[in-house]
Formats: sequence, structure tokens, C-alpha cells
Amino acid sequence: MKNSARSKVKMIALIIFLSFVGLITLLPLLWMILTGFKAESEASSLIPTLLPSKPILDNYITLFTELEFAKYIKSTVIVVLLSFLGVIVNSLAGFAFEKYQFKGREPLFYLVLMTMMIPAQITMIPVYLLLNGAGLTNNYLGMVLPGLANGFSIFMYRSFMSTVPNEMMEAARIDGTSEFQIFYKIALPIIKPALSIQIILTFIAGWNSFIWPLILANNDKFYTLSVALNLMKSQYIGKFGLQMAGATVMIIPVIIVFAFFQKNIIDGSIMSGIK
Repeated sequence: MKNSARSKVKMIALIIFLSFVGLITLLPLLWMILTGFKAESEASSLIPTLLPSKPILDNYITLFTELEFAKYIKSTVIVVLLSFLGVIVNSLAGFAFEKYQFKGREPLFYLVLMTMMIPAQITMIPVYLLLNGAGLTNNYLGMVLPGLANGFSIFMYRSFMSTVPNEMMEAARIDGTSEFQIFYKIALPIIKPALSIQIILTFIAGWNSFIWPLILANNDKFYTLSVALNLMKSQYIGKFGLQMAGATVMIIPVIIVFAFFQKNIIDGSIMSGIK
């Protein structure tokens, strides 16, 4: 009985501690969201308040009327959707490296891994010159093209593709199934956790894209939300409520996507640890 009582006390103490840590972690996010509903006088007050005394929507109305945030959201969504092409490219590459024997396979794979060791800053100027020469500046495709093939993603997909049974693939070939159908109908369902991880990482990278849109675009039509928020920060320095409203608009979709794929991401992390 004593051990049972002690276990319950420890469990309650652990729950209280974790709840406290969770509250502290969420406090900045909660503060940001609530500040977006405050009047500017209250948001910049020397005596801070968590809850707005009179919640208003003026900051959000300003974002979508005067600052044309809908245009930046549209541009960001286009960049994200084009970035999802990388999920297909990387998964096909991982499938090929794991399941097919071809000349130079291992040296080529090592070359792919070596790209993970090269900082992106080193390749920015050469990549920009290539894109500029190809006429892909001020272009959505130019923003996402450098990141479509990713060494880490290919490595991750190859690792997960090893769980696809070769016997199942051979049986499908005997039945006349094409190689692409084997990839689509057999391999992809088995590596679903890896796909979920890649989808959320691709979404976050595309949604938060800042450097390439800033470098490649000189027309605000192609600016993403990150670029728009950076410009707003410099133009509206003292308007904290407006800035927090803009940050809220940007971060809410990321939270929703993470919540939707959370279970698959955890499952994928567990499988990666087992492997």
C-alpha cells in the first residue's frame, strides 16, 4: 500500500511539473496570439497585460486591407505546393537507390550524402547565377528548384525503403505490375511514416521560406509571408499589435499541420530508432 501511495504521489507531482513546464512553453505563443487582439495603446503599454481588455479585430483587418496579406498568403501557398514536388523526387530517388542495382550506385549515393556537409550559404551565389541565367528569377519555380532534391530526405527514404519486402515486389512484377505501380501501390503505403515526416518538414520549410524569395524576387507579387513580416517589422516598428497579428496568421497553419501529422511523426521517429 505504501509503494502504491508513493507511486500516485510521484505521478501527481510529475503531472503538475509537466503542466507547469508546458504552460511556460506555451506562454509566449499565447501572448503573441492575444496581443494581436489588443488595441495599440494596450499592446505597447508599460504595464503588460495577458488578456486584452477589449478584444478587437482592427489589426487583422489592417493586415488584409492595407497590407494586402492575402497576396502574400497566396504566394506562400504556391511555394509550398511546388515544394511538395520534392517529396516525389526524393522518395523516387530513395526507392531507386535501395531497390535497384545499377553501375555506380554506391559512389553516387555517397556523393548525395556529401551534399549534406556543404552549407547552403556556400552555394547561394552559384545557384543564383544559374537561376538568373535560366531566367528563373521573379519566378515561383526558381524559389523552390534548389531545394527539391535533398540529401537528407533521400537518405531517409532509402532507409525506410529497406522495409519494403523484395518478395512482394517480385510477386507484383510476375503479375504484370509496372515499376511505378510497385512504387505507388506497394512501397509508399509501407513508408507512410517517412512520408508524413517529409510532408511536414517540406511544408514548414516552404511556409517559412525567406532567403530565396528575398533574393530572387524584386516584385512584391512573389514575396512570401516571411518576407512580408520582415518588411512590416521595419515599416511598423512601434505597432506591436499589428506585428503580433501578422505572426499569428503565419504560425497558425504550421500548428494545424503539425497537429494533423503528429501521430505519424511519432511513429516514424520510433521506427527510425528501431532501425
